[in-house]
Amino acid sequence: MLKSKTFLKKTRAGGVMKIVREHYLRDDIGCGAPGCAACDGAHEGPVLEPQPLDPASSLCPRPHYLLPDTNVLLHQILSVWRPGTWASVASSLRLPGSLETYVEQEQGENANDRNDRAIRVAAKWYNEHLKKISAENHLQVIFITNDKKNKEKAIEEGIPAFTCEEYVKSLTANPELIDRLACLSEEGNEIESGRIIFSEHLPLSKLQQGIKSGTYLQGTFRASRENYLEATVWVHGDTEDDKEIILQGLKNLNRAVHEDIVAVELLPKNQWVAPSSVVLHDEGQIEDDVEKEEERERILKTAANEKMLKPTGRVVGIIKRNWRPYCGMLSKSDIKESRRHLFTPADRRIPRIRIETRQASALEGRRIIVAIDGWPRNSRYPNGHFVKNLGDVGDKETETEVLLLEHDVPHQPFSQAVLSFLPKMPWSITEKDMKNREDLRHLCVCSVDPPGCTDIDDALHCRELENGNLEVGVHIADVSHFIRPGNALDQESARRGTTVYLCEKRIDMVPELLSSNLCSLRCNVDRLAFSCIWEMNHNAEILKVRFTKSAINSKASLTYAEAQMRIDSAAMNDEITTSLRGLNKLAKILKKRRIEKGALTLSSPEVRFHMDSETHDPIDLQTKELRETNSMVEEFMLLANISVAKKIHEEFSEHALLRKHPAPPPSNYEILVKAAKSKNLEIKTDTAKSLADSLDRADSPTFPYLNTLLRILATRCMMQAVYFCSGMDNDFHHYGLASPIYTHFTSPIRRYADIIVHRLLAVAIGADCTYPELTDKHKLADLCKNLNFRHKMAQYAQRASVAFHTQLFFKSKGIVSEEAYILFVRKNAIVVLIPKYGLEGTVFFEEKDKPKPRLIYDDEIPSLKIEDTVFHIFDKVKVKIMLDSSNLQHQKIRMSLVEPQIPGISILADTPNMDIDEPERKKKKREK
Repeated sequence: MLKSKTFLKKTRAGGVMKIVREHYLRDDIGCGAPGCAACDGAHEGPVLEPQPLDPASSLCPRPHYLLPDTNVLLHQILSVWRPGTWASVASSLRLPGSLETYVEQEQGENANDRNDRAIRVAAKWYNEHLKKISAENHLQVIFITNDKKNKEKAIEEGIPAFTCEEYVKSLTANPELIDRLACLSEEGNEIESGRIIFSEHLPLSKLQQGIKSGTYLQGTFRASRENYLEATVWVHGDTEDDKEIILQGLKNLNRAVHEDIVAVELLPKNQWVAPSSVVLHDEGQIEDDVEKEEERERILKTAANEKMLKPTGRVVGIIKRNWRPYCGMLSKSDIKESRRHLFTPADRRIPRIRIETRQASALEGRRIIVAIDGWPRNSRYPNGHFVKNLGDVGDKETETEVLLLEHDVPHQPFSQAVLSFLPKMPWSITEKDMKNREDLRHLCVCSVDPPGCTDIDDALHCRELENGNLEVGVHIADVSHFIRPGNALDQESARRGTTVYLCEKRIDMVPELLSSNLCSLRCNVDRLAFSCIWEMNHNAEILKVRFTKSAINSKASLTYAEAQMRIDSAAMNDEITTSLRGLNKLAKILKKRRIEKGALTLSSPEVRFHMDSETHDPIDLQTKELRETNSMVEEFMLLANISVAKKIHEEFSEHALLRKHPAPPPSNYEILVKAAKSKNLEIKTDTAKSLADSLDRADSPTFPYLNTLLRILATRCMMQAVYFCSGMDNDFHHYGLASPIYTHFTSPIRRYADIIVHRLLAVAIGADCTYPELTDKHKLADLCKNLNFRHKMAQYAQRASVAFHTQLFFKSKGIVSEEAYILFVRKNAIVVLIPKYGLEGTVFFEEKDKPKPRLIYDDEIPSLKIEDTVFHIFDKVKVKIMLDSSNLQHQKIRMSLVEPQIPGISILADTPNMDIDEPERKKKKREK
């Protein structure tokens, strides 16, 4: 059936246009209920569940289906779903435009009222229709709405209707479900229910006007880890010099949460403050003790000279909430039988959240997930609700789940939709696959990787040509052959962005069939590759370069140690070993030439855990050993990436996906320069070349580890390397590699950026066709933004995994004493590095309930004088290492000074630490 609506519209030219809008209403859509004779054969798409709900409900004793209104469903779902998925949820909530349930908007009726009426009409129609299935004990449709007027109208029309809370409370068999209900906003009850703490957020229309006029500034709210009463706002699109605005005090933070997009108002200059050096953690009182907060805020406002003052502001409104589900622990209320408790997030930047639960005793000591529902003006903390119980604190699987969730690492199993695009097994290379592809299976190709590696991205070969030159090939897994643009597999790979390597597991970017099998360049099997092949002379000078899709058959999968052994063994002269020796010789020349151009050789302490084969607990921890073969592989991967970057930029000047490494601002190097100066060394930082040369010269015969320490410190001064679209940027330079252009081509199994680069290169050499998104620089820029975020989160997740396994190691090992070197000196502590374990930690000199020592801090040298002992950067000390479990939420490795001996500060190496068993003592105290 067709319904149409006609109206006239005036055009810009002054004419009149007749507009006709048509609605096509169907009469062949079934109700979806199984066994309905009236609709037999009319079911299209998903049907209702075969078994209707028949729970032990005190309100609805008969079998029934639930029909929630849109607001109920959205409010409950959006409280736990991440932003970005909302639109797809909203679009799935619409009922079909059926002839019998269609309602037109009446005159004077707004869209929301029309939608409410449409849902009521659908509910009424279903209740009448379902009587036909079973007249005696007919099914019911229960209407769920939190809108008071909507509920009243439904009841007047004879529709069974309840609020979400009423219905869930009636489920006597599942009383715990009430905890999972999203809280309704309390904005309307603020005045009646308590003292107003925060100022009102301005409406979006006023914020937009204010931002346009310059009255307000828009930016991302970044809460401080160290001080819960302080935050910064990074202003969008502002100049580099004046990008950061500081916020201090509860009222100026005004209910913003980390990563929210906010509008801020700059305060007058006489109210500007300096960043606080005070470490202040929220103690989390249930009571809204605002006076106590104000007292703490006064501690922040220490005297500061004018140079230290920063632009200071206050939050006037929220432009976009970026709330997500948060992992953490319940801080159970001391009030007996209380249902209201505080939840403490694992991330210190997130405020505590007030939730109501009947399960407090069962949830104590467990990791849980909580979602924020709202933050009324009269509440010290936001309101939220319990979502999920993850497991016991300290349990390996639970803690791994927490770190993946907290770092937003997509880790759910691949969906059937994604897996449906995988090739069918058994798989082999076909004639069709060889189209536009060279057969290089005769070449002596081999791979060199860490032990246990199953996702082998790259393989190499080197052979002498008839003209006396050398042919060198880098062969990279042709993942783009299996992942075609736009399908579900491609979309999921793009969303994940990168493979995440944890200590005990790997979160793959692509399904295992590809990552560990069909794309992995394992030995003695045919594999599809994308090859970069150079003709070089014996001085590693490139004479020619060509790119081709290929088929290869690797002759060996070696570890770095095995490849090194072959190179060093005089007894081995087979084709694989000869190829490796040729590659190693050329790599040394390439590296020397790179360093001469100003490439940096930096250092960072990386650790490797040896796991118990049964318990999978770490039983040994040591720093990774690097061999010549590590450098050999790295040199050819760098060369391939540079060669490919030049080619794709040459072909796609506006649409190439490249990677750059910005030069650090001079201020970043201050600590490095001062540290070197304290050891009578000079570090020049005006260019990457001068920095590299300075680091090469910075040596001490009496202190061989000094150069490594300087390189570790230099690493901390660097900026983050990022992906970008060539048409959206002018600065292509890679500072660390001293290369004018660079990209990622060599790891497509574990990086999505490389897949895009493969597609660009394939089009450039005529091996594949292009598609619209590949040459849309705005879409490419958005993709780069996601990839940069995913890579950063993967790094953080990996560090968190190392930190957790280090805790497990020292938990089983007990207390140990080791030599350490000072990396940084602080006002009340020293940060040390323990080379044996690649472990970094802080030795504090001020402890609660202990007399404060005499501390003199000198920022210029830099140094810290404790009583009569002076500590400088790079000084050798001895520390005691132990696991501090006094805070279950934030267990940490704790370090205490053993040597040099300072009375009242240093401890004996074998002195036990009384705080380690603090949780156990608290537990016994509660039991008493």
